[in-house]
Amino acid sequence: MADKNRILGQRELQVRVLDADLCTGCGACVNLCPYQASYNDNIVFLHSCDLEAGRCYAFCPRTPTDLEALRKTLFDERDLTPEIGAVKEFYIARATDEQVRKKAQHGGTVTALMALAIQEGIIDTAVITEGQENFLPHGVMAKDPSDIKKRGKSNFVMSPMIAEFNRIAKGEHNKIGVVVTPCQALALAKMRLKPIATDANNIDKLNFVIGLFCGWAFSWRKFVDLLRKKTGLDTIIGMDIPPSKYHAIEVYTKNGTIEISLDDVTSCIREACLYCFDMTAEFSDISVGSARLPEGWEVARSWNQVIVRTQIGHELMELARTKGLLEFRDVPEGNLEKLKKASMNKKRMAVKNLTEKSGSSDNLLYLNSNDPVFRAL
Repeated sequence: MADKNRILGQRELQVRVLDADLCTGCGACVNLCPYQASYNDNIVFLHSCDLEAGRCYAFCPRTPTDLEALRKTLFDERDLTPEIGAVKEFYIARATDEQVRKKAQHGGTVTALMALAIQEGIIDTAVITEGQENFLPHGVMAKDPSDIKKRGKSNFVMSPMIAEFNRIAKGEHNKIGVVVTPCQALALAKMRLKPIATDANNIDKLNFVIGLFCGWAFSWRKFVDLLRKKTGLDTIIGMDIPPSKYHAIEVYTKNGTIEISLDDVTSCIREACLYCFDMTAEFSDISVGSARLPEGWEVARSWNQVIVRTQIGHELMELARTKGLLEFRDVPEGNLEKLKKASMNKKRMAVKNLTEKSGSSDNLLYLNSNDPVFRAL
């Protein structure tokens, strides 16, 4: 299509993203104007907009993007890898505070770093995810380290938290940090290029981005329906996804742990996740995921893999080390290569699925088939 790389508007966003089941629910199109909203895990259009070029389309992580330009603009080219993006440093780390680890999803590294960033004035506000009733998450603003430490768990359902960033960036908050998934990190990276001229360059208030490793997210309604068949929702106190060899998710309840086979939850995966190329949140300052260690999952689940991608990410990690807020252990031999391999497999699967969806290997929909990374696939 001749206009494939042009910035278009709401009508094209509807056809090319929402109707095509590419919408990730990230919230990047919400709170820019009164026309879009997030409701029950869906992006809905409240009013029609006839703008030929809109920020909703320009910022969406599933509209065409020059990823090569983003990489070269945001990162040191010497750090770039085709598999997982920019890598300055790679660590196995966790919060030294055991209470932080207990309240966090894994090693508590994200909680420790975001709390430190607020404490040191690197950011004045954080945007993080909080679960609502029935496991429907949303973005919330946190201005105190204690607010960060209360919200470290995940239920693996997408939160439209970029909508919260868009909302608070209009106000008095001048140094904002966010914790995001890969698609949300890409949306913010697209905003940073300022593709549409506007007097309100609120993206300039974004100071720091922590990205979370993500293989896929659940569709909220389908996942909640599945959970209801297994246990009462009010009994659930947490959940986790062990390494793939376990082929299950763990749901922690007041009465003990329930294991649900991945065969049962596959139908709950958000369709848009099948077309995602990014496992490690490549467009972040620091990316964090659960660790893989030779001692096995019971040890690894209390540690994180950490990719430092930018100078500000490096400085925050070193500050956390100096202040004794993070502890480190040696990276097992081959860990980084295994992560690169897993990430490349996700890229291959995304390209395969996009090719099947479009009917042509030359049309990867929102990805550029001439991008060096995808051309190699």
